[in-house]
Amino acid sequence: MKVLHISAECYPAAKAGGLGDVVGSLPKYLNKAGWPAGVVIPKYRSKWMEENKFSPIFKGAIRIHNYYIPYIIEKEIGDALGFPLFVVDIPGKFDRSGIYNDASGRGYEDNVERYIAFQMAVLQWISGSPGTPSILHCHDHHSGLIPFFIKHCPDFKSLGKIPTVFTIHNGEYHGSFGWQNLYLLPWFEQGARGILDWNNAINPLATAIKTAWRFTTVSKSYLEELKEWSNGLEWLIQHEQYKSVGILNGIDTQVWDPATDSYLIHHLKGDPTSFKNKNKQVLSRRFVFDSRLPVIAFIGRLVREKGADLLPDLISKVLDNRTKVVFLILGTGEEALMDRLWSMKRYYPDRLDLALEYNEELAHQLYAGSDFLLMPSRVEPCGLNQMYAMRYGTIPIVRSVGGLKDTVVDIDRDPENGSGIRFDDFNLEDGQRAISRAAVLYAKQKTQFEHLRNRIMALDYSWEESAANYIQIYKQFFS
Repeated sequence: MKVLHISAECYPAAKAGGLGDVVGSLPKYLNKAGWPAGVVIPKYRSKWMEENKFSPIFKGAIRIHNYYIPYIIEKEIGDALGFPLFVVDIPGKFDRSGIYNDASGRGYEDNVERYIAFQMAVLQWISGSPGTPSILHCHDHHSGLIPFFIKHCPDFKSLGKIPTVFTIHNGEYHGSFGWQNLYLLPWFEQGARGILDWNNAINPLATAIKTAWRFTTVSKSYLEELKEWSNGLEWLIQHEQYKSVGILNGIDTQVWDPATDSYLIHHLKGDPTSFKNKNKQVLSRRFVFDSRLPVIAFIGRLVREKGADLLPDLISKVLDNRTKVVFLILGTGEEALMDRLWSMKRYYPDRLDLALEYNEELAHQLYAGSDFLLMPSRVEPCGLNQMYAMRYGTIPIVRSVGGLKDTVVDIDRDPENGSGIRFDDFNLEDGQRAISRAAVLYAKQKTQFEHLRNRIMALDYSWEESAANYIQIYKQFFS
């Protein structure tokens, strides 16, 4: 194994967001390109984990403060994901159904200790096993201390010459914790204490940026945005930019294939119009809406970062203005926001319906049956939803930010190559204008609408090019 990806998520074993999708796809395409890659994540008690079989390959115990925590490294039998998947079973830490949060949506109080234990167990396993990986590729702050540990902790110094790559999927979350929790860390060289510090706290994201051999972001635009706003890390990212690169994520075209998608009742069989119409009818069995109107879907977390707090006022403004569209929303998030959206349903019968849940099958059906996908994000490091939508013939309506700006070309700015509708400012007026453009496109510009839909379904956002860009980084370590 040349590359070991270390992450908190990996679809379909454990997913809370785009991180899981990326870690569940990139290794598959690295393997296809001749770079053997695997993944290690914690062993949660997810449905997928319970349904699949694992074999123990390593046992150990890590020391945190004055007590030892036993763990077992297990390997998924059969490599069903297209790459070796390893899980770290730490009783009492990860044997829970949630990844980061409990059933009420609250973050686990021991998240700091959980992910420190996970990282230490991974490194102890690697250092105690034959066949050390050539590269450690860490993802987000949950594995951000690993580059520091192998450089400055005597217990892991034997791994110090292994190149490390760190990918920032979401710079909003640093994983910071107070110095009063220093006792949770393994012993490290005291001269390295300052490397851990950022703003008088231990900051795993900042530590990874400082100590990884290279760091990447999941789109070129997001890298530039982080230099301007990254929740306090702007100067650091500017200072370390010599070792940074923005690489746009891809999508797994085997999972997201309208011709074979196992979640769909009706598959693409040559005629996109028939495919869309049939899947729209399937949606009408789950939602109540006027199927003669264009369906605008929102799929994702109902949180501020995704611009979901704009939705209630935006939907009201659009529908009160008698714009002929339908809104369907799938997702969970902030309780106050969900309550407000739910209370709006009765005011807009046949025009607004909701599924306030996480439902992978329904998400696929929405991509297949909707006409437009709305992404009014405040922050969008890459965005995968817009790529899924285009592959299924659903036209994205997005804010010009991060990866959305890199993947969606506005049809008014470039009619020949346009792939969707963009708006620049996060406000009701810009959002309403974008939706009005979509309504006009659907109702009065049918030929242009059909051409646009056919064009976006033919776009290639597969992982091959993205994987090749990562391989170029890996090769630099051995040149």
